[in-house]
Amino acid sequence: MFHSLGLEAAAAPEAEIQRAPAAARPGPPCLPDTPSLLCSPELSRPQDRDSAAERSPVPCPEQPEHWGQAGACTLFAGGHEDPVQLAMLILSCSSKLQLLEGVLRQGLPKTLPVHGSIMNINRGNPSSYEVLVDSWPDFKAVLVRPRKEVVTDNSDVFTNMHAAFYRDLGAYRALLDSPGAINWGHTIYIIGLQDGLYEASRDVAKAKGVQVNWQCYFTFFHPDPSTMPDIRLDPTMKLSSLNASHVDLLNATWAYGGNEQSRQYLARLIRSFPSTCLLDATGCPISWNITDQFGTTGHGYTLPKYRSHGYNSIVAIVTAKRLHAQGYPSFGYTSLDNYPMQRLQVSHGFRLLPSLSYFINHHPTPRTVPS
Repeated sequence: MFHSLGLEAAAAPEAEIQRAPAAARPGPPCLPDTPSLLCSPELSRPQDRDSAAERSPVPCPEQPEHWGQAGACTLFAGGHEDPVQLAMLILSCSSKLQLLEGVLRQGLPKTLPVHGSIMNINRGNPSSYEVLVDSWPDFKAVLVRPRKEVVTDNSDVFTNMHAAFYRDLGAYRALLDSPGAINWGHTIYIIGLQDGLYEASRDVAKAKGVQVNWQCYFTFFHPDPSTMPDIRLDPTMKLSSLNASHVDLLNATWAYGGNEQSRQYLARLIRSFPSTCLLDATGCPISWNITDQFGTTGHGYTLPKYRSHGYNSIVAIVTAKRLHAQGYPSFGYTSLDNYPMQRLQVSHGFRLLPSLSYFINHHPTPRTVPS
């Protein structure tokens, strides 16, 4: 789909594709409920934001007894015990986001897209994303979304992509249904590696008159890219990174490209995230891939006349090692019927995860205009 590891594959040795063991993984541990971890959450409901504009900010008390049920923060305004129970929290405190990144790392690979997006948020937030949780510090659901000011076109699905992870499906469903968590008037994607994500989207969206469909992909994850073999570069080729002058070529060759929205999306990725490409003698890219706002390696492509020379493998290995050196997990998605690419990933040491990845599309139901 959007982030498949490649639309073509170089010749690869036959290799049996085996899923990683499906043994139950322990969930990420809860963060200790200590005052040092508690920073003031932002008010997350429209009415709270409106009222907050008329008074000075109310800090979240650091005493444990001021935390409501399920860890939700209870705010007290004006010195009076007038609690306001928040349906969701927007984490903006840098120390909280660093802690969340560490906890999600312990839950890899199930947490991959959410973990990758929070890593990017903690390293400059080039895509202007924000993080919602159902509660803190004992969170049970996380939703990462673009900030409202970033999404200027309600039909731009490339900009309006979310990622989700839950420890408790009921908590995630409640978070999804919280006022203001999702703009149901926009076309959006929610990405994640858990079966319940579609179930929750289906149930919540149905009540709001929003249509939902989904696509599944295999997820390949490399446990240690430092063990990948060294590359042998053709002397006629130059290893480089993509730049703005390459956007039109990528947009023309991408299966989901060819329009202005996709062009702007690819331009943002090239500008903001690591990419790898091979240039021919004229300086034209002949094979490439890009990472995205979720830390996914995707958009892999090799021009047809250069295929079957192993260029795709060179680009994939270089990207995986670069990401690993920067602390990022190396992973990507592959179509269920793309057998050559699946064999190629196995030959590089990637593991096929037991869980499918879900790309869940939400789009408002067209309304009939009365005659």
